[in-house]
Amino acid sequence: MTDQGRLSHLFKLLSCFLAGISRSLGHAGIETETGTTAAAANSTYYNPILPGFHPDPSCIFVPERDNTFFCASSSFNAFPGIPIHASKDLQSWKLIGHVLDRLEQLPRLSETNRSTSGIWAPALRFHKDTFWVVTTLVDDDRPQSNFSRWDNLIFKAKDPFKPASWSDPVHFNFTGYDTEPFWDVDGKVYITGAHAWQVGPAIQQAEADLDTGKVGEWRTIWNGTGGLAPEGPHIYRRDSFYYLLAAEGGTGLNHMVTMARSKSISGPFEANPANPVLTNANTTSYFQTVGHADLFQDHVGNWWAAALSTRSGPEYVNYPMGRETVLTPVQWTSAKDWPVFSSISGEMSGWALPARVSPGDDVGGDGIGGTGPYINQGDLITFFPPGSSLPPHFTYWRFPRGGAYTISPPERPGTLRLLPSALNLTALNGNYAGGPGGGQTFVGRRQQDTLFSFSVDVSFAPPPSDREVGVEAGVTAFLTQNHHLDLGVVLLPANTTAGTTAFPGPAGGQGKDEPGAAGELVPHVRFRGMSSSTAVPGPVVARLPRAWWRNGSGGGGGGNATLELTLEIKAANTTHFMFSVGLAGARSAMQTIASAPNDAVSWGFTGTILGVYCTSNGGNGTTPAYISKWRYIPEGQFYDRGRFQEPHKSS
Repeated sequence: MTDQGRLSHLFKLLSCFLAGISRSLGHAGIETETGTTAAAANSTYYNPILPGFHPDPSCIFVPERDNTFFCASSSFNAFPGIPIHASKDLQSWKLIGHVLDRLEQLPRLSETNRSTSGIWAPALRFHKDTFWVVTTLVDDDRPQSNFSRWDNLIFKAKDPFKPASWSDPVHFNFTGYDTEPFWDVDGKVYITGAHAWQVGPAIQQAEADLDTGKVGEWRTIWNGTGGLAPEGPHIYRRDSFYYLLAAEGGTGLNHMVTMARSKSISGPFEANPANPVLTNANTTSYFQTVGHADLFQDHVGNWWAAALSTRSGPEYVNYPMGRETVLTPVQWTSAKDWPVFSSISGEMSGWALPARVSPGDDVGGDGIGGTGPYINQGDLITFFPPGSSLPPHFTYWRFPRGGAYTISPPERPGTLRLLPSALNLTALNGNYAGGPGGGQTFVGRRQQDTLFSFSVDVSFAPPPSDREVGVEAGVTAFLTQNHHLDLGVVLLPANTTAGTTAFPGPAGGQGKDEPGAAGELVPHVRFRGMSSSTAVPGPVVARLPRAWWRNGSGGGGGGNATLELTLEIKAANTTHFMFSVGLAGARSAMQTIASAPNDAVSWGFTGTILGVYCTSNGGNGTTPAYISKWRYIPEGQFYDRGRFQEPHKSS
């Protein structure tokens, strides 16, 4: 290399080093004058970047951690809570862990009442080699004026790739939510949050000690532009201005992103004349409810914004994956100017993206640690090995019931054993699940593709005794306790009439069926749904062919009806789910029991979780279910009306 080449090389290294310092200070709330670097060429990418139940994103770029992007999202009542995804290229996102992964961190999560309660809107930041998450546990059944409704929390970690690294939370007082930390140039630390809007809509701020939770006097710094519920505040300092990003309009079709700025951290803040800076309200876009954004820079200083959106179109009827994370480029060429956001769509043109990585199964493939899957990967879990744990992306509703889940039990090695809960998926009233000692036996994974098939093999042998009447095991498309669609195998009297129909297929699918004596307890397959917001199809109940459980599947003449079945949920199109059952190992003989519109699970703050459950439906049944051959097969995304993307090859 010539002397000139060496100097050029050293200059490039120094420039990258200084840019990294500038950006690392910038995302900690320190002043930066870095402008947007001209990209060599625009790139094309597709939204959503985090499909499925991943709302309220907060994203950062951390040069000190090998030029990695990190995003956190809300989890509400789901556990583990506050998923963290990481990426090197803004396209391939890997689940690296959860902030909330231990009961002792937040035992009150087991007591939440209402499907919209739980963890709201985490703010993820990096400062002085520490990751910080500030968020709120909300009891949404309590009045906004009730101080106990809001439990604001501070978590920190040195290594987000190690779940145990996340601390127990520090609690602090604030009558509101959507709280975030900000480190100013003078060393002071602030927390900014959304005051309870039904009491008084405002963005408020106070000085804070993040290690103790001590906060100063809360003061209003901005009231928004007049839209409903100003919330989701984020503060950025650039040049001599403090920029305040917020969400307004509610999280439905009028959702929008607004911005204000001030020369002082305490205001007064002047609104951007071009507000809202980002929204799809009053458009025909497939992507609606755009809002709750966060700004960050990439490895060359270009600006991006992550936001939430639903793929519903303005009809706002069918969106079972709920609020997802989308990405848009932002032009911010001068600190004296306001940033300009590109509108959200499925196919996007933006800054040149970092070099694409090839997703691997571990850190050796792509340089990203953590044990979770990439967002576009499916599940092919033939058996659950002894001594293993459930995959990191598996999700419970609140904390898992102690002892209800056993991997590879001695009587059925390689399976996941589920012990029935007294509460079914609706639980006590569609909102509450009994607090400590209660809960539901249910575990699943997020729906992350418009089209998919989800299936499991279930081994279930309920004895024909009065004690076991109503015991049930099955699969579900679960949004919340008051929005779910279920297909289960349940022990019922042979003369059950409510919703009863003949089992589909020629002669009951497996030869001549026998009616059974009145009152005889026999296994049935049952579809039923629950929705507090729309009509659902009525129950469908069909007695399983006797050949399936007496002769063909290991049952004995007068003994337990041992069933070895495959249960499946399949997205037939963008509006309907199909629910099917068949003998395990004979998928070609699967029979469709019901078709249901997915508007029943298109509601609220979360997104559909596909999973398995086991319940006595309030009875005394104790029959376990054994799960194996867990499959979630991505079959493609619709990213606009009539525009379809095939599954990634890495799925």
